[in-house]
Amino acid sequence: MFRFATRKRSTRNLVGRILFPAPVLALLVLLLAASGDLYASASLVNQHALAQEGRKPDPDALLIEVYKDMAANHLREALQKTDRLIEAYPNFHLAHLIRGDLLMMHGRPVTTLGAASNAPADKLKDFRDEAMVRLRSLRERPDPDLVPNSVLMLRDDQSYVLLADTKQSRLYVYQHDNGQLKFVTDYYITQGKLGINKVKEGDQKTPIGVYYITSRLPKAKLPDFYGAGALPINYPNEWDKLNGRSGSGIWLHGTPSDSFSRPPLASDGCVVLTNPDLEKLSLSVEIGKTPIVISDQVEFISRGKWDAERNASAQMMDGWRRDLESMDSERVLNNYSKKFKSNLGEDLLRWFPKYRIFLQGKVRPAIKLRDMTLFRYPGRDEMVVSTFTQETVIGKSKAAIRKRQYWAKEGAQWKIIYEGTL
Repeated sequence: MFRFATRKRSTRNLVGRILFPAPVLALLVLLLAASGDLYASASLVNQHALAQEGRKPDPDALLIEVYKDMAANHLREALQKTDRLIEAYPNFHLAHLIRGDLLMMHGRPVTTLGAASNAPADKLKDFRDEAMVRLRSLRERPDPDLVPNSVLMLRDDQSYVLLADTKQSRLYVYQHDNGQLKFVTDYYITQGKLGINKVKEGDQKTPIGVYYITSRLPKAKLPDFYGAGALPINYPNEWDKLNGRSGSGIWLHGTPSDSFSRPPLASDGCVVLTNPDLEKLSLSVEIGKTPIVISDQVEFISRGKWDAERNASAQMMDGWRRDLESMDSERVLNNYSKKFKSNLGEDLLRWFPKYRIFLQGKVRPAIKLRDMTLFRYPGRDEMVVSTFTQETVIGKSKAAIRKRQYWAKEGAQWKIIYEGTL
């Protein structure tokens, strides 16, 4: 299950401090009642440190301080912090909206976010959704003692992995060090207007899957709409194509210069970050190496369970390697699903004879799998995608080829349902 490091206190004391001759925003009060005092002291220390260093404050951490001041009816302090937020991020529309509500609260009761009578209803909904998502992300932080179950193994030269959680509207960054994963930071993100599970061009949905960042497009070469730049990914991948999913041009990119952030559901399918966040994220990205796993919800598990699943997947791959090394056609064939498709669209009956030619050699090969990555595929608990270099030595000849396989669990056995070269 999805566990977070969340510390809670009694909501009765918090609600009891709300002075209702001048009501606060009802929506935010309910959220704060559930959030407790996470970051109550830490965020203040962090914000002070940032100010001392001349750096901009973290917008989410400062927002939650504004919300808490509002919940305690400390309107002057809330307004001061909102002004700091707007000074740091002049185009942060949500902060402007909250400031307007704070000013109105001095003259009349305000019971909802965005109390302006002439504001468009759809825009207000967008701001309310963004406020809820940003606040929720601060009280539902990943537990540092847990690890994402979708990332089972990375290559030694892959320093970071990105995980987009579309339910939380959050992008998590993990550092890879000597086979272990360490949580680094996370960012608020926007996804497709119509949600996830992209199927075709123009459906305004964000794809779910395991992808890689393929290039870096600088701001100077893009329209202002993409903000600080773009990081394209390799959608559609092999699994997408196998399942008839089409479209292209799925990027991680920034926001137009006239806005700081966008609502949670606002893109045409891309993953959108604020411009400062995209610039920071770019420092962790290595083109062609950095994977991004986009899922409906990231699941975190204990390190003990993660080690067990990682080892089981590695053993699965080694079993296939040993079967291939044996040159026994039946043993090799037993690894493949009857639903198998190759990168050329061939089924097992048309594709496997190619393997038989290799298996009919007189000298047994020595096969090594190196530079391997293993991911549990999002949306399919019983599917693993592996990418590796297969190094084959036969006598004095040596050959290396980069491959990708998709494994699905059929009954009690894992079977390869796709295999292709890169």
